[in-house]
Amino acid sequence: MVHRLTLLLPLLLAAIFVGVPGPASAKPDFAHVTSRDQAEALVATGALVRIYLFPIRLGGPKRKANISYVPPEAGAALDQITGTLQRFTREGLVDRLEIIPEYRGTSFVPARINMHATHSGQEGGFHPSIEIW
Repeated sequence: MVHRLTLLLPLLLAAIFVGVPGPASAKPDFAHVTSRDQAEALVATGALVRIYLFPIRLGGPKRKANISYVPPEAGAALDQITGTLQRFTREGLVDRLEIIPEYRGTSFVPARINMHATHSGQEGGFHPSIEIW
């Protein structure tokens, strides 16, 4: 399932891929997390953190529909990318940002978060992805 959150904003002529580190022998599996309550229980243990899919610092809404759950490493990766996007916004490099989380099955935890930052007056863009599980 793919959901799209789009908001006009700041363009970099590059692409990045961010993989969330994990043990080489075992990939995390969040297929069993199929409700907000289950995700919140994992937040309480530190296995997941609460994030805004479209970061508040970039103008994302403070709504329940914008909240998602990811492992702490993915939350840190999103925070780093958000800082970069803030800088690109200030520099006038980006004026449109689209956040596209991808889910597996009925899991409440996205398998990947794709971002597409572009500028309406230029070609190219900045397209980071955070691989979660």
